[in-house]
Amino acid sequence: MALVGDAFEYFDHRFRDMTVPIADIELLYDGCRWAEGPVWFADGGFLVWSDIPNNRMLRWTPDLGVGVFRANSNFANGNTRDREGRLVSCEHGGRRVTRTEPDGTITVIADSYQGKRLNSPNDVVVKSDGTIWFTDPSYGILSDYEGYRSEQEQEGCFVFRVDPASGEIAVVADDFVKPNGLAFSPDESRLYIADSGFSHDPDGPHHIRVFDVSEANGLSGGDVFVEVSPGLPDGFRFDDGGNLWSSSQDGVRVFDPDGNPLGRIKTPKMVSNLTFGGPRRNRLFITSTDCLYAVYVGVSGAQRP
Repeated sequence: MALVGDAFEYFDHRFRDMTVPIADIELLYDGCRWAEGPVWFADGGFLVWSDIPNNRMLRWTPDLGVGVFRANSNFANGNTRDREGRLVSCEHGGRRVTRTEPDGTITVIADSYQGKRLNSPNDVVVKSDGTIWFTDPSYGILSDYEGYRSEQEQEGCFVFRVDPASGEIAVVADDFVKPNGLAFSPDESRLYIADSGFSHDPDGPHHIRVFDVSEANGLSGGDVFVEVSPGLPDGFRFDDGGNLWSSSQDGVRVFDPDGNPLGRIKTPKMVSNLTFGGPRRNRLFITSTDCLYAVYVGVSGAQRP
């Protein structure tokens, strides 16, 4: 089903070359409660995403439609794949980050720090050297809707890095209210992290910050890259030109590498996350409240080193 009409709003003439003006937004599925964490499996030609309150993960395959990828997903939220193609997921229910092995078994990557349980890992990305970076806000322990209501054991909501060889977990950023989506720049020299503290505080942050990444995988800087409004930033991705495509309350907001707004993809409902997929990585899949949308664009998703 296509949502007929102009899908794009142009703030800058450059955005026209980044879109397919005649392309409509397609509704692929509308049976979720809160859709999140889309990840494209290029080798399988399908998309997997989380339906957090329904405690499941779904799969969309062209011509076949939607089916259950994993029931009882432990209230999984963000997903990505590592450099070996294995699924890496953030689980609110288990308060952990896990990896699905080729035989289907699940390996726990991180579930505690300094002897205390994590809050509720939210989003995750894997760098080309195999290090695993994830955010740990408290959303999944605030109620029984997207996890299990629990006391927070960590002293704050941190951003973590896990060494793949030793399994050592380290805090790389500790000054966020609600760290949320994160993504590396195409060359991995910078890490961008959303703070969605506005979700529970009208005076809270609703921006994306940018950090320089050292050779030793430390972070420095942390200036605000963009304020996202209306609403707040959740998940976001980069295209191959270094432009940032971010979720917001009124669709997908697009910014150039300097943070200048380029345009917007208009969606009927608030966007939680997005990812590039398809054979040419030029189809944008958008999780939006209870829906999964897709739209063809004029650029391709970034392929990092």
